[in-house]
Amino acid sequence: MKIGAAMFFTDYSMAPGELARALEERGFESVWAPEHSHIPLSRRSPFPAGGEIPKQYYDVMDPFVSLTAAAAAATRLKVGTGVCLVVQRDPIQTAKLVASLDQVSGGRFLFGVGNGWNAEEMANHGTAFATRHRLARERIEAMKVIWTQSKPEYHGEFVNFGPMMTWPKPVQKPHPPVIVGGAFPYGARRALRYGDGWMPHRRRPAYEDVAALIPQFRRMEAEAGRSVPITIWGVSEDLDLLRRDRDLGVERAIVQLASAKADAILPELDRWAALIRRLAA
Repeated sequence: MKIGAAMFFTDYSMAPGELARALEERGFESVWAPEHSHIPLSRRSPFPAGGEIPKQYYDVMDPFVSLTAAAAAATRLKVGTGVCLVVQRDPIQTAKLVASLDQVSGGRFLFGVGNGWNAEEMANHGTAFATRHRLARERIEAMKVIWTQSKPEYHGEFVNFGPMMTWPKPVQKPHPPVIVGGAFPYGARRALRYGDGWMPHRRRPAYEDVAALIPQFRRMEAEAGRSVPITIWGVSEDLDLLRRDRDLGVERAIVQLASAKADAILPELDRWAALIRRLAA
């Protein structure tokens, strides 16, 4: 099982390149950058984890900029969006961003996507909360067409464009993996419908631990006639739980780091490096 790390990159955190080098040196597989364009002050949408929204949500840098810096600083480390809010982004321009980052990283990009929870943030981008799941599916379908066809076109309910020419195309074929974030069962269903992986959080109000739901997910895979890798987000420094995840067939586990400088982060990474070695033994 691979281990990745995520950070809200801000002007008070480690720089993306600095963290990427530290992760690669310690045996991590990937680095992940989340996304929020802004946080409306109305706060009508409740924070999924409860309580106040942490400051880093207001301050986070653009993930494609951060991950470009991370990719340039490392040679093997994969770089991923965790998650890109596709319902708030133009699909044609986002397809070019994804393909460009896959090119400059030499095929190391992981396209984590999510449909979001903040209705007011989406509304400021012209997106209706009630139809965001259909919108996300169409935008991802349209991007796949752009990445894989020389003269792509797409005609849907929300996304509509005639034949065009746009390059670059991604290094990875047919395209970088689309790893769909979201809770069980709805996020899992979306992952099986149009994703190349499912990325749930370790715990959510609807369930105590997503690992307990993996047998149900395997049955969903059988019914869908396809299987996708699982990435569990928000893991802790617990070797027994990590071994259980590995034995359940989980492909990747992601630790969420604080948005902090190296003096706070590097000791934690050193502990994780020891866990990675023991997990591989």
